[in-house]
Amino acid sequence: MDNLTGRLGTGGGTTGGTSGTNRTLYPEARQALDRMKFEVASQLGVNLKEGYNGDLKARDAGSVGGIMVKKMIEQVERQMSGK
Repeated sequence: MDNLTGRLGTGGGTTGGTSGTNRTLYPEARQALDRMKFEVASQLGVNLKEGYNGDLKARDAGSVGGIMVKKMIEQVERQMSGK
C-alpha cells in the first residue's frame, strides 16, 4: 500500500509510479513551460541545454524552478484580480 495515497500498487505517491498520473494532459502547456524554463535560465545566466543537464548545479536548477513558480503565481494572481 502506498503511504501517501493509501492505494495499492502505485509505486510511490507523487512520483508517478504505475498509476498513470504522470502523463501530459495538455502538450501545449508542457511546451510553454519549457519555453519559460529556457527564458528564465537565460536571464539568470544558467547554461541550460536541450536534453541532459546532469552537470547543472542544484542551486542553479532550483533558482530556475523557483523563479518559474514565482512568475506563475504572479500570473494567476493577476488573473484572479481581473487585471
